[in-house]
Amino acid sequence: MVVRVRLFAILRERIGVDELEIELPDGATVADALKQLEPVAGDLKVVMAINREYADASDQLTPDDELALIPPVSGGATTAARVTTSPLSVDALADQVRDPRAGAVVIFEGVTRDVDHLDYEAYAEMAESRIGEIVQDAIEAHGLCAAAAEHRIGTVPLSEPSVIVAASAPHRDEAFAGAREIIDRIKTECPIWKREEGEWVEGTRPSA
Repeated sequence: MVVRVRLFAILRERIGVDELEIELPDGATVADALKQLEPVAGDLKVVMAINREYADASDQLTPDDELALIPPVSGGATTAARVTTSPLSVDALADQVRDPRAGAVVIFEGVTRDVDHLDYEAYAEMAESRIGEIVQDAIEAHGLCAAAAEHRIGTVPLSEPSVIVAASAPHRDEAFAGAREIIDRIKTECPIWKREEGEWVEGTRPSA
């Protein structure tokens, strides 16, 4: 069977295309695909995703699956999650989490520093879905009234935010904890990559 594979960031640049097709036997697994794609991945610790969900090595593939090769990522009650090319607004995100039950609203901004700009790329559909799951998990774990997260992709100039997280809760401890969990997990779980001065920033192997 023929399987379509999507590539991102450093993997895309290595071979000059963002998609390719590989031939696999019927009943092939993610591990079989990884073995065939080893010349593309090289020494990078990558994971795979099937239909925008992280996949285990034993998961079986079919010809209709969308298979993505995910390189290390660098670093989304009421929930909101968005990946966008537009500038981010703290006020707009804060408005999304305001709630009459909330005595605390915590906002985190991750901004470009030290360089003229940073360039971000993402597997946008999967990243947005993953941010939504992370936000919902934090709401449930910390008893938040609401939470939201947005990540900008494309070029982000100096001092402008690339990611904003907002969390509201009855008390500040829960709001701080929820916001911290969301940003930490976005940076380790979401397929988003950062390039600084022409080089991809080394990140971590995404966690499923």
